[in-house]
Amino acid sequence: MGRRCWRRRALAAACLGAALLLLGAAPRALRPAFENSLGSGWLSGKRRSPLQMLYDMDQGPRSAMAEVHRQRRDLLRRACSRHTRRQRLLGPEDLRHVLVDDAHGLLYCYVPKVACTNWKRVLLALSGRGRGDPRAIPAHEAHAPGRLPSLADFSPSEINRRLRAYLAFLFVREPFERLASAYRNKLARPYSAAFQRRYGTRIVRRLRPRAHPDALARGHDVRFAEFLAYLLDPRTRREEPFNEHWERAHALCHPCRLRYDVVGKFETLAEDAAFVLDLVGAPGLRFPAPPPRAKAAAARDLAERLFRDISPFYQRRLYDLYRMDFLLFNYSAPSYLRLH
Repeated sequence: MGRRCWRRRALAAACLGAALLLLGAAPRALRPAFENSLGSGWLSGKRRSPLQMLYDMDQGPRSAMAEVHRQRRDLLRRACSRHTRRQRLLGPEDLRHVLVDDAHGLLYCYVPKVACTNWKRVLLALSGRGRGDPRAIPAHEAHAPGRLPSLADFSPSEINRRLRAYLAFLFVREPFERLASAYRNKLARPYSAAFQRRYGTRIVRRLRPRAHPDALARGHDVRFAEFLAYLLDPRTRREEPFNEHWERAHALCHPCRLRYDVVGKFETLAEDAAFVLDLVGAPGLRFPAPPPRAKAAAARDLAERLFRDISPFYQRRLYDLYRMDFLLFNYSAPSYLRLH
């Protein structure tokens, strides 16, 4: 991160109503900010916070992983500077996806379809709200409302203190592989009946002339092309925000307004998760094993197969819709797209 970057973090601010959200702290201010803040064990000096650990790591000889994450932070900062202009002010609800672990000084912005179930399990295990082994926590328990506090639940001054003192991290994924995964899991699989009734029936009614009554009632057979047409239809976002499973990662986590110290990637999930847990100082806690390489390759193949039948015109429009996720998180446009 470097001394200059930490000073820059001290100057960055965003407005939350009438309050300032200070997006970081200068190096010399780190320890006072921690000690005067929220009173958990690491704040009292018994152990170093994850943010202090990262700062110390950046001041000495960097490990290979520390250097990877420094480069990702720098790339994100440069991309934000290059590709964003005027940005709207953030309100509390914009922080709903940022989960808080006060005991360990962590802020985690979760992006669905990027191992967020397992990260929620890990945070529950860390906080003592769940079983010690994250793998033993059922998915429905990890996603239960209220199980983990959100940054949006706090007052502006409390939000400000946490943004200044806590390690903030998120995990992202190649945008079209994430989109293909969302389609498969939420609209194409038979166990997603409730999701299909809510969104599938809406897509069928709007986009399929002379639809079969069964499809209108169940929404169980939405085609990928119909799903993409629904995303590109201006009426969709006029009626309500995108569902979180296909909302853009930058729109969920606001990486050009909030300072993220670690940008993890689904493609390097095991290494990046271990890096975060090393900063936390939880040697007995292991992140659940990520999908094997064969499954990761299958996800890429699924995206390529689904997009193969989409016309170049709609491929370009969809790429434009998700363009900021590609640019901010340093993903290249997939080779299977016909964008020219």
